[in-house]
Amino acid sequence: MPDFELSVTICSWNTKQELEACLASLEAVQSEAAFETIVVDNNSEDGSAKMVQERFPWVRLYEIERNLGFTGGQNFAIQHRKAPHAFLLNSDAEVHPGALRAMLDHYAAHPEIGIIGPKLLNPDGSLQFSCRRFPNPVAALFRSTPFGRLFPKNRFTRDYLMQEWPHDDVRQVDWVSGAALFASKPFMDAAGLLDEAFYMYCEDVDWCWRAHEAGFQVVYLPSAVVMHAIGRSTNKAPNRMIARFHRSMLYFYRKNLLPRRHALARPFLWLGAAAALAARAAFFIVRNKVQEIRRRFGP
Repeated sequence: MPDFELSVTICSWNTKQELEACLASLEAVQSEAAFETIVVDNNSEDGSAKMVQERFPWVRLYEIERNLGFTGGQNFAIQHRKAPHAFLLNSDAEVHPGALRAMLDHYAAHPEIGIIGPKLLNPDGSLQFSCRRFPNPVAALFRSTPFGRLFPKNRFTRDYLMQEWPHDDVRQVDWVSGAALFASKPFMDAAGLLDEAFYMYCEDVDWCWRAHEAGFQVVYLPSAVVMHAIGRSTNKAPNRMIARFHRSMLYFYRKNLLPRRHALARPFLWLGAAAALAARAAFFIVRNKVQEIRRRFGP
């Protein structure tokens, strides 16, 4: 029998304050389950590693001399875990009491599950749409873009975010956010680690896709609750992160969606997806530049 039921794996990059709050939330629920906590520090420059050493000596800390990205850091932690199952957790997330126990108990009752996603809340307590249908280029054009503002109730965004239900019951879904994701040992043994071709972003979508392909369920579990302050780390380099996100999404399309289409249609679908994602990325980057200029020089 392993000493731990669960390994909580955290990859951190320059999020000292958020990481401290994350680890404090785990410290407060240590009686819920036999779990270990692993922090992989991706060459932070803000004293995160020293804070972990001094404030949380019970945490297993790995200081990496180069930034492995979210996916590489998480894979490193998963490979060094001592528990059968892993709970991937963002450093800008805080676990609510009962969440770890709820996921472990639900998995024990349903061993056919490969991945569990808890309910994610924004810092103000509002719902984060953290379980979704698999992406498509049309939905991307409407998601947080001028098209989306013109048509705020468009069915493409609503379908993608699964807004047709209140997210208050257990449900099998396409994919769940990697900000807080329980992965079972049988699933990881069968499907392998996260695909490091996704440096960050969409690695969770791909992992859930592979879970379905391997015959495992992906489940949304609202009785397990985690607060997630989106983007505390990635906001430090917004335009670079926008580019990374859209490259990762395009790779997901090429890897998983295009092979299911007729060979003659693939080049046209590839060009269409690439054009849609390039346009979307350009919109966000230009918007950020305009906002930056306004902040610097005034209205």
